[in-house]
Amino acid sequence: MQQEALSFFSSSFLSLHRSFPTLSRIRFHQFPALSFKPNTSSSSSSSLFKSPDFTNFTSTSTTTTTETLESSIHEKLIYLDSLGIDFLTLINRHPPLLSTALSAVKSVVDYMTTPPINFTLQDFRRLVSMCPELLTSPLNSHTIPVITFLLREVGVDSIFDLRQALRRRPRLLACSVDHQLRPTLYFLQRIGILDPHKHTYLLSCSVEQKLVPRIDYFEKLGFSRRSAAAMFRRFPQLFNYSIAENYEPKLNYLMVEMGRDVREILEFPQYFSFSLENRIKPRHQACAAKGVRFPLPVMLKTNEAGFRDTLEVCCDSSPPLKTSRLVTVQKSLDL
Repeated sequence: MQQEALSFFSSSFLSLHRSFPTLSRIRFHQFPALSFKPNTSSSSSSSLFKSPDFTNFTSTSTTTTTETLESSIHEKLIYLDSLGIDFLTLINRHPPLLSTALSAVKSVVDYMTTPPINFTLQDFRRLVSMCPELLTSPLNSHTIPVITFLLREVGVDSIFDLRQALRRRPRLLACSVDHQLRPTLYFLQRIGILDPHKHTYLLSCSVEQKLVPRIDYFEKLGFSRRSAAAMFRRFPQLFNYSIAENYEPKLNYLMVEMGRDVREILEFPQYFSFSLENRIKPRHQACAAKGVRFPLPVMLKTNEAGFRDTLEVCCDSSPPLKTSRLVTVQKSLDL
């Protein structure tokens, strides 16, 4: 059956998608194998399997099943193509779509693109490209419970905000409420993040594999559990940054090149949100060249013109005026 399905793809659609990978690589996990093992110990059974009537029956069944499969795939291709969704590219990334009933796919599309959810087709295509599981997830037992969870338990304020949350993190639609979303919500609330509706992108993160290891990392630097958790409470986006590619190189530069105390990041965890090469290093080098040392927020949060202006004023001012200028800049950044 798999070979027949592949033959159908090759003959019917491959010419329309020259850039599509070799179709023999597609996995048909959901299709049952039409095979059997005759009981060779029974001569009567063996003769039955070899009879012309039985051979004709299995041949007819295989042909009928293949024709049904071809028709189903063809209908899905035409339907998704009418929405601007490349079916062949999608099944290469998410093979279960092959065995999903067209009626189920249509139900998901209708639910997501009509009121009250009401995504535009352009937005819906983007959701599907980033989360193809949306088309194969059961609507009533999976997708609707995810939507309900976000609105009722997470506290997403409106359908508009719901669409914004899903645009930012389409993978939320692939997550189980019971095994992923709700446990992560409870974890965030336990560490003091009381406005999870503003940070829905974190709900698809694994507590054990992503969130806890990041808090543990700062504990290993010498911070208490409470202090480390406070950093993430103050700046939840910190959970999204890589330990190896973000935390480590930026902390190394802070302590070694800048000669600063690591405890400065407790009050300003946003330090990790700035580019090391494009913001942190140039700003530090400019300050070092002038012999001044700004608090991290003053050095990094101001725009380029504001930073240069503050730098020049501080360099040309007496110590009291310099301190006054820094206090003024710091207050403006805190507003």
